[in-house]
Amino acid sequence: MNDLVLDVHNVSKTYVQGETPVEVLTKVDLQVRAGEKHAIIGSSGAGKSTLLHLLGGLDRASGGRVAVMGKELEKLSEKQLGQLRNQYLGFIYQFHHLLAEFSALENIMMPLLIRRIPLKDAGAQAMLLLQQVGLEHRAGHKPGELSGGERQRIALARALVTQPACVLADEPTGNLDEKTAAAMMELMLQLNQSSKTALVIVTHDMAIARSMQFQWEMHNGTLQAVE
Repeated sequence: MNDLVLDVHNVSKTYVQGETPVEVLTKVDLQVRAGEKHAIIGSSGAGKSTLLHLLGGLDRASGGRVAVMGKELEKLSEKQLGQLRNQYLGFIYQFHHLLAEFSALENIMMPLLIRRIPLKDAGAQAMLLLQQVGLEHRAGHKPGELSGGERQRIALARALVTQPACVLADEPTGNLDEKTAAAMMELMLQLNQSSKTALVIVTHDMAIARSMQFQWEMHNGTLQAVE
């Protein structure tokens, strides 16, 4: 079907520690369609973040197939992977990864500038997102001048500014207080509804997991549906 955003088939991932191979993921299958909301739970070290990195082309699978919008990541060069990430994916991490030397507005503009969108247009789109996350009054402030919750909302705006086909979020509310975390999730769900952006969220928060359409548990390197 043409609404398939992520297609993961029989994926494995093995790292080598010293001379010892360590299998982190084993025969993982997952399909994510436009507008779907998926939560991945599981204990620390179960492979959740590893899977998210494979979905986003930040790491390569040892076996199996990962495809984004029909493009198999294993067949793409690093440059092509970068272009695909910029075109189709948004990333939100537990730690915001904002660029310290740039303002809030400039951080949000960055994915658009990478696309070579004119500066004026990129600025206008970024300001729209700043308004949506309620931080237009902080446009000129650098990350060091913002609170933790404000930085995370800027990171959310940066992930959403390109209207990606899918947002991959790794513990996006892990460092936030309950009120800010709820506001962040509300923003993500609004985008999910308005733009049919798929969400794949790794979380320890069972309330967030239950608010998703599909719940998966990572256990011993395998992905199992939560009944």
